Amino acid sequence: MIIDCAVYRKGRRVAETTSSDELDDLVTSMAENDDFIWVGIHDPTQEEFDRIGKALDLHPLAIEDAIHAHQRPKIEPYSGHLFIVLKTVWYTDESDAVDTGEINAFLGSNYLVTVRHGKGQALAAVRHAAEFKHELLGQGPAAAFYTIVDAVVDQYEKVAADLEVDVDEVESAVFSSTRAANSDRIYRLKREILEFRRAVIPMRDPLLNFTDGRFRDVRPVAMPFFRDVVDHLVRVSDTIDSIDKLLDNALDAHMARLSVQQNDDMRKLAAYAAMFAAPTLIAGVYGMNFTNMPELGWRYGYGLCLLVMVAVVLVLWRAFKRSGWL
Repeated sequence: MIIDCAVYRKGRRVAETTSSDELDDLVTSMAENDDFIWVGIHDPTQEEFDRIGKALDLHPLAIEDAIHAHQRPKIEPYSGHLFIVLKTVWYTDESDAVDTGEINAFLGSNYLVTVRHGKGQALAAVRHAAEFKHELLGQGPAAAFYTIVDAVVDQYEKVAADLEVDVDEVESAVFSSTRAANSDRIYRLKREILEFRRAVIPMRDPLLNFTDGRFRDVRPVAMPFFRDVVDHLVRVSDTIDSIDKLLDNALDAHMARLSVQQNDDMRKLAAYAAMFAAPTLIAGVYGMNFTNMPELGWRYGYGLCLLVMVAVVLVLWRAFKRSGWL
């Protein structure tokens, strides 16, 4: 359905509708060259999008991609417009999950159509904020698209910051004295980092095309804004690489600590086994019951054997304690 549809003249909203049936009238109302229409759609139907595509002359292949979501991030040029796919992301801290949504955009010389699928990042607040920037919005639909990309990349930075906090927590847990199943969380975070990377990295190079005049619908005055977005996107990409390396190091450190802990456990088990082996040996010797064994008829033999057993255990315990095995 159409969430918002309006004509902008010199950065100000002059006409609007929420019905696709009135879209043709709204397009014909654009009297000046600087006028453009901004259509915001959420989970459109085929019939609704066919009317929008006919009114704005959108390419059928781009329409098919926009209706059937789950496209990879990309920018594809068509005759008369660009088709752009952006991935939105948000982070659920309780489950360490990076969830993704999708925004498709059709950018022409006098129109911008945004198609949002699923939960994703709502664009109503972005449009509302842009409508107070009349000078920026007066630069045409490319400037309106910039406000969307800027909001999406800002959200990338927030997610990257949240992930950095969780990686710090993992590092602290790995090097703490307590034992925990840190490998589970590390693997989970690495999987979410991979999902995050798939949303961010593919957009870095295509967005550079907005900064060098390669797309004729992007006016020179708007190019510095896109350069700023690309700079933020590169910073997020570098953060993703850093987080991934930190998780690799944390996993290596965790496995090394597990190995050390297992060695400590084995040394303790070996020490206790030796402490029990000495009394067992003495008891085994005097439990053979041969007729001519020495001290069998001695009155204090039993007590002396027990005393020797205790003494041997204490000596072994002290020796193992000094060596760090216990």
